Amino acid sequence: MKELTIGIDIGGTNTKYGIVDRDGNVVFQGSISTTEYEEFKDYFGGLAEALRKAMTTISFAHKVIGVGVGAANGNYYKGTIERATNLPWKGIIPLADMFREEFDIPAIVTNDANAAAVGEMVYGSAKGMKDFVVITLGTGLGSGFVCNGHLLNGKHGIAGEVGHTSVNPAGRFCNCGKRGCLETYVSATGIKRTVYKLLADHLEPSELRGISFDNLTTKMITEAAVRGDVVALAAFEYTGRILGMKLAETVVHTDPEAIFLFGGLSLAGDLIFKPTIKHMEANLMPLFRGKVKVLPSGLQNQAAPILGASSLVWNYLDNKQLKEEVY
Repeated sequence: MKELTIGIDIGGTNTKYGIVDRDGNVVFQGSISTTEYEEFKDYFGGLAEALRKAMTTISFAHKVIGVGVGAANGNYYKGTIERATNLPWKGIIPLADMFREEFDIPAIVTNDANAAAVGEMVYGSAKGMKDFVVITLGTGLGSGFVCNGHLLNGKHGIAGEVGHTSVNPAGRFCNCGKRGCLETYVSATGIKRTVYKLLADHLEPSELRGISFDNLTTKMITEAAVRGDVVALAAFEYTGRILGMKLAETVVHTDPEAIFLFGGLSLAGDLIFKPTIKHMEANLMPLFRGKVKVLPSGLQNQAAPILGASSLVWNYLDNKQLKEEVY
């Protein structure tokens, strides 16, 4: 009987879910809307129903041994989602308990960037690495730290929020309630805000003029930059400069072997990697220069959030078995 895990990525718009085997093969994947449910209990009911239907499609003998969930403000220790600003439900949601009651299997909850970090370690380019950082560049900026082979959770289960470290205390307003957070400058939303600032400052022609903020995408900005658009190129340079400076600060905390960039903005390739690496190296403490690699994630595909979430279960069970063998 083949062991399988469920991986769930709760995004602000959609929730992706899938069933995954030990080798990282996604045997089923699907999605439901996150936003169409006003009450969390209704959302959870819809998700549970979708998962049950998914399990009936698997033709071979199998056993689902756990659920891994990545979500904004996911608390690893408590198994809760706590006051997530990009989700429609407020307060503290006891998600792990709900999954255990519904399916009678272990449920591991953490923030989406931590799930990406574990996924990178289990399935991606960080295999064999014991010290690395994953930076997720989506609507916001998330980060996950692995130190000595273990995910860094911190005392309260919410360690590693680099996206909410300060770039400018009097800077852009952030959904977290602060101003000038890194994610307001370095993220899909952040680079859009930068483009609009640059359009106001520049007089040169730009194909990005006339596109509304809501319609503008990172793909449009990337394609314009490839075509040599002055504003788009300046936006990537500005974004890479800020990210590079903050990564230089991040390095001194954990001395990582590598930093992986994951998510939509990272798909711009050299447009974001070159300025980021240049400014990180320029701002690093000399002792660290030339020692820390900045690399693309090895999980850049549609199933990546599912793989990251499902890997939480394998990682949890492996660590549990190791402790049992030691003691």
